[in-house]
Amino acid sequence: MHPVLGEVLGVGIPAHEAFVALGLLVATLVFGAEMRRRRMADPRLWAVVAVALSWGGVFMYAGTWFQHLDPSANAGFVAQFLYGNRSVLGGLAGAYAGALAGKRLTGYRGRTGALFAPAVAAGLAIGRVGCLLTEDPGSPTGHDWGIVLDPAAAARTGAVAGVPLHPSFLYEIAFHLLALALVVRHRDRLEEPAGLLTVYLAAYAVFRFLVEFVRGNEVAWLGLTRPQLFLLALGPLVLWRAARVLRPARHTAPIAPVPPITQEVA
Repeated sequence: MHPVLGEVLGVGIPAHEAFVALGLLVATLVFGAEMRRRRMADPRLWAVVAVALSWGGVFMYAGTWFQHLDPSANAGFVAQFLYGNRSVLGGLAGAYAGALAGKRLTGYRGRTGALFAPAVAAGLAIGRVGCLLTEDPGSPTGHDWGIVLDPAAAARTGAVAGVPLHPSFLYEIAFHLLALALVVRHRDRLEEPAGLLTVYLAAYAVFRFLVEFVRGNEVAWLGLTRPQLFLLALGPLVLWRAARVLRPARHTAPIAPVPPITQEVA
């Protein structure tokens, strides 16, 4: 575990925040590169990105705010944003809603999913490195290839010390890298390229639901964690939309013209 990467002028560089910032930078660069490749040079797109990022940041913290039905059991507003946990699922939901709001505010009517899909995959792959270096890796594996924490690291992350733990964040980094490769390979094969984001989010919803079983998060209800309950609520809608994107287009056969009626002259 490496919660601090190093020091600059005597100030420690927190690993999690550093990799999140690097992920956002790379995501923005990928977004811009895809804009140029698709020749979508509308400056309003950068305003859409700004709103998406701001909403994503707010929802990333707010996503873990309402952990208890009793409001008094949850952290205060300031304490949550200073010391609270962060939720990637909340951030994605906020960024998606922010992008819609940004397009509404700017009057941009084009679809942006093809631009966001590779950017989000690249950004999350990098940002999750910060989680790998600073958070509870996962539940015990029972196999030697897991991550073993010393007592100090286990106490800091709330994990179990001295036993191999699932490297759940490595699983997620691998997923996003694979998703990025597939998005880049197939980005021009869909009839509507904007559907790339929907398909990617649907695949991530399924993956995240499954990896939660080894993530080590607190079980909230019926043997499921809070992220799993969140995915059960919104996942079916995303999967339905992805199925519509991937459904083969129906092409109707052209109607043959009716030959003109001719009369024979006797």
